[in-house]
Amino acid sequence: MKKRKHKLAEIVKIFNLEVISGKEFLKREVSGGYISDLLSDVMANSQKDNIWVTLQGHPNIVAVAKLKELAGIIIINRRKPDGETVKKAHEEGIPIMTSDLPAFELVGKLYESGISGTH
Repeated sequence: MKKRKHKLAEIVKIFNLEVISGKEFLKREVSGGYISDLLSDVMANSQKDNIWVTLQGHPNIVAVAKLKELAGIIIINRRKPDGETVKKAHEEGIPIMTSDLPAFELVGKLYESGISGTH
């Protein structure tokens, strides 16, 4: 796999993601990816400009993404963030996208497109 950088807008288009918040930030470059549903794990191990894949949809995901300076969040399995999460994401400038795919399949496709879990 050849590592390459993508803009969020490319990822949205390639993987047919629905943008829930942060359309104005889709020019952000993605340095890599991280997948976890444990907020403490994401805080400890994700890197700046990573795309975060999770099934969580509560407002705390926005706080973690802001703290870690993540490029954005993809919520998987057709799940949608709750209203408070969307509001907070708009306030904090955090792009949230959703995918119909399960985590395993989406992460495999992200990896095949050149996004790795390492810098």
